[in-house]
Amino acid sequence: MSSRDIGERAEKAACIYLRSHGLKTVCQNFRCRFGEIDIIMRDKTTLVFVEVRFRRQADYGHPVETVDRHKQERIGRTAQIFLQENPKFTDHELRFDVIGIKPDRDNPDRYAFDWIRHAFEF
Repeated sequence: MSSRDIGERAEKAACIYLRSHGLKTVCQNFRCRFGEIDIIMRDKTTLVFVEVRFRRQADYGHPVETVDRHKQERIGRTAQIFLQENPKFTDHELRFDVIGIKPDRDNPDRYAFDWIRHAFEF
C-alpha cells in the first residue's frame, strides 16, 4: 500500500470517527495555493478545520506533535481562502482540531485516535 493510500485510508477513518461524535462533513481535501485542509466539518454552529496526522509507529513522536507553527499558519491561511470561497460559513464560529491516528496496539488492523479539539488558534 502506498503512502498516499495509507493517508487516504486514515482520513476516511478520521471522518467516520468524527461523524460518530456528531460532526457533519462539509468538505474533504480542500486545496488552494497556501496548502490543504484534510477535513472540514460542522459541529453544530462551529466550522471545524481538521488536520489528520497518521504515524505507523510512535518512534518519532506522537502524530499530533507534528503540527508545528508553520503548519498551523498554512492551515489558517487555507481556512481564510475557504471562507472567502464559501461565504455561507462566515457567520460560524471557527475551530482548528488535530486528530492523531496510529494503529491500535492490540489490533493493528484498527486505529487508535487522539482527537485534540481547539488544538490551535489562528
